[in-house]
Amino acid sequence: MNSTVLALNFADGWHGFWAGNIGVWILDRGVRIALLLIGGVLAARFINWAAVRIVRRLDAEYMGSDQLVRSESSKHRQAVASVISWVSVALLFVIVLVEITDILAVPIGSLVAPAAVLGAALGFGAQRLVQDLLAGFFIITEKQYGFGDLVALTVTGVTVPAEGTVEDVTLRVTKIRSSEGEMMTIPNGQIVKSVNLSKDWARAVIDIPVPTSADLNEVNDLLHGVADSAYEEPGLRDLLLDAPQLMGVESIELDTVNLRMVARTLPGKQFEVGRRLRVLVIRALRRGGIVSPADGQTPMVAAIPHPAAAAGGSGDETRGAPEQNQ
Repeated sequence: MNSTVLALNFADGWHGFWAGNIGVWILDRGVRIALLLIGGVLAARFINWAAVRIVRRLDAEYMGSDQLVRSESSKHRQAVASVISWVSVALLFVIVLVEITDILAVPIGSLVAPAAVLGAALGFGAQRLVQDLLAGFFIITEKQYGFGDLVALTVTGVTVPAEGTVEDVTLRVTKIRSSEGEMMTIPNGQIVKSVNLSKDWARAVIDIPVPTSADLNEVNDLLHGVADSAYEEPGLRDLLLDAPQLMGVESIELDTVNLRMVARTLPGKQFEVGRRLRVLVIRALRRGGIVSPADGQTPMVAAIPHPAAAAGGSGDETRGAPEQNQ
């Protein structure tokens, strides 16, 4: 009998809870707010998943093709996909916040004064953020660089440019990885100058010092032969857009004359082509008997004498000197 009474009291109390103010608020507004939050989280995860799928598809198209470098359109599409996902999540957050405010029946008029104060505070405190967003917008729309580009970015307050491969571009920051494997995150608003080293095509520049005593006509013939043979090599032909060209004498020094050879390459491949061309140039000059003045000077490495031996040797020399004089 007692258990039946307790069950009836619990049921009446539970029914009374949902009929009360708190229960009505939970059923009327709380459930809607929870559904909005859950839907917003799921939509944000779906947007990120779609962006990742697009990026993977672009990577798969590049890996499955016979291209040695990414196309400019592929780089731009990947950067745009990253930006669109970021902006979509931000807009989704704003929409959910506005809907929750509407459900809670917060009067808009009462928010005017706090919004004005908040806007003034953001105007003074978030100038750098707005500057980063605007700079990132123009970087994306002007196609200054994209995913996979080799860039050199001059940053405010830093004398040495940040060089590396772009791994991510958003409206606020640019992430590049250096040749040592370091990941650098640079706010877009602090970028003063951007140098894209892999835009459409690149150029390998090779300076070749030769002694002033060498016959420049013979050297030119050798280098022209190197340029022709380099364009025919299978390993280099795929990286070169045309045959390397000998520009002639670049500078004259005391004992050397510097000649310059240039070659147009695929984007980002100028360093690899430069290294291979230098090997071919050195090999051709060696075979032609043309060496720099320093090649004839073989460094000598001698043992350091012991101080006692050095002292004894000097004594012998001093004792031997009179005998020789006699």
